Amino acid sequence: MVSLIALQTCKGPVSQQVQRDEPRPARIVSISPSVTEILYGIGAWSQVVAVSEYCTYPADVVNKPRVNGWGTTNLEQVTALKPDLVIGVDAQETLVLGKLNAIGVRSLFVKSQNLEDVYAAIEQIGRAVGHASEATELAARTRSEVEQVRTAVANRPRPRVLCVVDRVPGTLRDIYVATRGSFLDEIVGIAGGEAIAPPAGSGYGKISKEAVLTLDPEVIIDMVQTPKGKLAEDPKLVWQELTEVRAVQAGRVNSMGDATAIHPSQFVGRTTRLFAHYIHPEVFPQVSY
Repeated sequence: MVSLIALQTCKGPVSQQVQRDEPRPARIVSISPSVTEILYGIGAWSQVVAVSEYCTYPADVVNKPRVNGWGTTNLEQVTALKPDLVIGVDAQETLVLGKLNAIGVRSLFVKSQNLEDVYAAIEQIGRAVGHASEATELAARTRSEVEQVRTAVANRPRPRVLCVVDRVPGTLRDIYVATRGSFLDEIVGIAGGEAIAPPAGSGYGKISKEAVLTLDPEVIIDMVQTPKGKLAEDPKLVWQELTEVRAVQAGRVNSMGDATAIHPSQFVGRTTRLFAHYIHPEVFPQVSY
């Protein structure tokens, strides 16, 4: 359940080990896909010496060493890389911070729950790595992309939307959905839909396919990351198991297989536009990812 793990967030304070008067780091280790995307977006890619196992963007990420899964950072490898700074997100803090402190590695963990967290994280990372002006510009551009969508769909009908972030590939088992408090749930509302997933403590919760029947969404956005090639699935065919659901009947099951769509980075602007395309195709008839 990689996508769900990468989305779950924890409560509590976020570490502030990095101070503004620290020297510009020359050797950065990113242990989160969203952090890696932000570092590239603000022009700090040449400073990155390693990334997490789940990072897929940019294309050059294949040339960087991998240091961890999610909370299982390879500390020996981190030490060998001699980083000036390790950056992750708040969900990783309780799993990794103590270990990094024990080996004397400077770290920063940024919040990743809602859209305001995303904008703030871009600027916070930018200040920490010596790219403050680029980060301010990227955060402003990202916010503008989101707000343009909000304006475009204002006063439109709000269809009932279910945003699925994980399930067992090829089946409707172990369905996890974005709920109130997550940035994806927030994006549904901005894109002109009514998010209908029941509340969950972390912003993401597990529901049964029977619950999907009861919720009866008009639009399903399926963000499950499935295998490619011979093992690939057809999401629309998978959802045919629930033909009673309005979204299935109307052919409004939409698949988003790009991993960046589920990450709290600058790509939330693009994700918002895609959500609006699925929810209000009359306003956004064509959107490329």
